[in-house]
Amino acid sequence: MSEERYLTFALGKGRLASKTMELLEQIGITCEEMKDKSSRKLIFVNEELKLRFFLAKGPDVPTYVEYGAADIGVVGRDTVLEENRNVYEVLDLGFGKCRMCVCGPQEAEELLLHHERIRVASKYPNIAREYFYNKKHQTVDIIKLNGSVELGPLVELSDVIVDIVETGGTLRENGLDVLEEICPLSARMIVNPVSMQMETERIKDLIYRMRSHLSSS
Repeated sequence: MSEERYLTFALGKGRLASKTMELLEQIGITCEEMKDKSSRKLIFVNEELKLRFFLAKGPDVPTYVEYGAADIGVVGRDTVLEENRNVYEVLDLGFGKCRMCVCGPQEAEELLLHHERIRVASKYPNIAREYFYNKKHQTVDIIKLNGSVELGPLVELSDVIVDIVETGGTLRENGLDVLEEICPLSARMIVNPVSMQMETERIKDLIYRMRSHLSSS
């Protein structure tokens, strides 16, 4: 492919995007347009380096990358696992660290131990299903929620929840505990498989520079 082609990045909105741009800046990649907070632009360009950036809602990032609308995406590992798109996960960026856990009142621990049929509320039904059905071999009923999943056990909608835990403060305040850890999470860089073949040199060079910077800092 010619060097004239733009490499396009889809970044998860918010803290993830700011941290990614900070990281890119440390290896000499900037996008001045993105620093203008009053801008209403949707796509930001660095003409000199032939790079384009756009911000998207987290769950949409793997979709943009899978379909080739973006060559590279940065999003939390929870989203990569939940969306389960055809993308390559190439780099752990090391920020946004937290854990995906099964949480609930202490007495729910018995239900997990004895593999009883229970109700599980989660914003992440695919991660919950994968964990209970394929790892624990426990039959459960999964209830998809979009808001405060901690409410599930409190109003007896569910026995436990599957959710992201950072500090555990909200859980403790509501009398819930981490009962099982599913996996560690952090921000990940993902790449479209076709882009990886077509733009191998540019993408590999970027990954190499980022990896070197991360391991030295």
